[in-house]
Amino acid sequence: MEGREDPQLEHFKLDNSPKDFMLNYKTISDSMIKLTEETVAFIENHRKQVSDSQIETKSLNSLVSFVDKGAEELLVAGLKKILPEAGFIAEEGTETKSQPTLNWIIDPLDGTTNFLHNIPVFAISIALKEGEEIVAGVVYEIGQKECFSAFKDGGAFLNGKAIRVSEKANLSDTLIATGFPYYDFDRMEEFINILKSFIHKTRGVRRLGSAATDLAYVACGRFDGFFEYGLSPWDVAAGVVLVKEAGGVVCDYSGGNDFLFGGEISASSSAVHDEFMAVLKDI
Repeated sequence: MEGREDPQLEHFKLDNSPKDFMLNYKTISDSMIKLTEETVAFIENHRKQVSDSQIETKSLNSLVSFVDKGAEELLVAGLKKILPEAGFIAEEGTETKSQPTLNWIIDPLDGTTNFLHNIPVFAISIALKEGEEIVAGVVYEIGQKECFSAFKDGGAFLNGKAIRVSEKANLSDTLIATGFPYYDFDRMEEFINILKSFIHKTRGVRRLGSAATDLAYVACGRFDGFFEYGLSPWDVAAGVVLVKEAGGVVCDYSGGNDFLFGGEISASSSAVHDEFMAVLKDI
């Protein structure tokens, strides 16, 4: 089951080398949270104010508005002050220059379609990638005013309080999240088969429309697992470190590590990881 990689991401896959100094991940995370909270205010100010004429279609079923672009400009400007030497991998292309070692990965509004239809599940997602590793991440789910954050070896938090993944030991007791394919339909039959299997073997499957939120909910135990294909690094980068620091497992469908650029991701609690992956691998 191989993921299809977005060709536009190829130039972001660099030969990364270790830094010769240590970053203070907690300080960086605190600064990320503050910047995210400031950007939330901008997004909230424009909620319910975007007209159809102000919406652009980037590609099939991929929408963008001035709110996405404005939020990204605010984030890029703020992140440059936190780490001036870092590059950017940003969805709306405000800043496109990546660096060999340090890169911010940004989705200024994950769940744009929800936002434009006034469905209250959309989030800001920011992550810091050092070498091949995501070392800090913030997902701010705006609808419920929930700020999820995590940094390497520092744990994961929701509005400042520590969170952990679910401890449910049986797949039959779990609630799973996914996202529907919206541009790559070549794997639709495979996806439907996986979906059927999870529907039969779990308490149910939910589709919120924001992968960043799905991963945050895995990190705090609301969901026990999440899977989706056709995603970009900005959709999942911050959520990856949230789940890992909350005690969960993140991988691609085959159990490997190509979940950031490989276009497919599985995230689950450690307790049900083996059962969860068995469904993905058996299709």
